[in-house]
Amino acid sequence: MSYFVAIIALLCFTAGSAQTLNDKGGVMNVDTIGTESKSLNLYNSPLYSDSLASSFCIVIKQEVKAHKHLNHCEHVIVNDGEGQMKLADKTFSIKKGDVIFIPKNTIHSVKRTGEKPLKVISIQAPFFDGKDRIMIEEK
Repeated sequence: MSYFVAIIALLCFTAGSAQTLNDKGGVMNVDTIGTESKSLNLYNSPLYSDSLASSFCIVIKQEVKAHKHLNHCEHVIVNDGEGQMKLADKTFSIKKGDVIFIPKNTIHSVKRTGEKPLKVISIQAPFFDGKDRIMIEEK
């Protein structure tokens, strides 16, 4: 009987917290993020931030211009679409399922190459407020 009560309590707890990310964690589905965006190039939806990290769902309709972050490393997880990424002196194709690590102070950019926009999850550490983005003039 106590096993049954514990299962019900666990289901109630996870059902109540499964749709949003907050200071206790949780789950968020990003499938519909950006679908109604009127932006011509980028749509950025913050997912979660604390002092240690920030995460965003970014829909890239055209490109992210060359830039670097002096104090932040970044993981990019491709959820949908295809693109051409530049990372330091390397250029490579990216697609759904790819995970890219971008060390701090590394110039990077990406251009959509597929039929549909790129949708990525960007996780930056430590906390990212946008002030550490240094745009780079491409030659």
